Amino acid sequence: MTTTTTTVTTTTTTSVTGPATPPRTDARRHHDPSVRGFASDNYAGAHPEVLAALALANGGHQVAYGEDDYTAHLQQVVRGHFGPSAEAFPVFNGTGANVVCLQALTDRWGAVIAAESAHINVDEGAAPERMGGLKLLTVATPDGKLTPELIDRQAWGFDDEHRAMPQVVSITQNTELGTVYTPDEIRAICDHAHQHGMKVHLDGARIANAAASLDVPMRAFTNAVGVDMLSYGGTKNGMLFGEAVIVLDPDAVRPTAMKRLRKSSMQLASKMRFVSVQLEALLAKDLWLRNARHANAMAQRLAAGVRGVDGVEILHEVQANAVFARLPHEVSERLLKRFRFYFWDEAAGDVRWMCAYDTTEQDVDAFIQALKEEAGR
Repeated sequence: MTTTTTTVTTTTTTSVTGPATPPRTDARRHHDPSVRGFASDNYAGAHPEVLAALALANGGHQVAYGEDDYTAHLQQVVRGHFGPSAEAFPVFNGTGANVVCLQALTDRWGAVIAAESAHINVDEGAAPERMGGLKLLTVATPDGKLTPELIDRQAWGFDDEHRAMPQVVSITQNTELGTVYTPDEIRAICDHAHQHGMKVHLDGARIANAAASLDVPMRAFTNAVGVDMLSYGGTKNGMLFGEAVIVLDPDAVRPTAMKRLRKSSMQLASKMRFVSVQLEALLAKDLWLRNARHANAMAQRLAAGVRGVDGVEILHEVQANAVFARLPHEVSERLLKRFRFYFWDEAAGDVRWMCAYDTTEQDVDAFIQALKEEAGR
């Protein structure tokens, strides 16, 4: 007699509305969520509405490398902010967005004019030059902002084969010093650059904070005034990860350039739906603006609270979510033992204090009190 044994395999399927019980994880929390700092808005976690969007996009299969439904819908959302010709290319991070943008706008012999304090010059490990194969031509500025007159310090030698050819002007909104360009200031830059045959790139790592400060739509100082290409920042505004390259003027780049440059710059996400749905969570309605307005308000509260502290000098007008200050080095060193922040120019005693979308009034007040205590010692 022969006995036949049959093995039955069962598969558990999760409902599209979510599992019946909370998902299990073997990961553990390794930080104290109550600890806050003022070093960077990148220190903040992801906004709960963004995390909810990620869960919504999870489950099932979607075509990889940007051919998914979320990335397709993102185009409609982006065009609602930046006009009918805008096209978004989600990427992993801000440096990648800048490198892709600048590559798209320059030839192999091209150069980019930027403020000396620009992120692409100071904080990206020379990635635009190393990876992008271009030359940065920088200009010293008192407040991080370029003007047509400052641009002209580097906008020359267009026919000189011995000099990298200026092809792009790159500005940051808001700037690395926390200052904000008005729409008219950017229009003047765009008009001037275009008259010289150059394109304009806007590094918008904190573009939401600038729009909140100006109380205007983002289009008012981008496509409406002549900006050709935009690095759109989402991480500092509440996303878990991800930014976007946004082509505002399709005539500014070769039609096939963007997808190839994104791939060759190592910025093509296979599961792109998880970047795109985060951008949709920010931009579909007003989460981007709510987050930015709150961060800006906390910076104003911080600046107001420290102005009366003996030995503290506010260096720049507080227009977004950054406060730049100068104070005695020994006070900063003691304060650093209680709150994290960065020296901007340690030799001069200059520091930068950043507020994020999740910075609370209690966080700000505790920092101000700690500063007063350390300054009074």
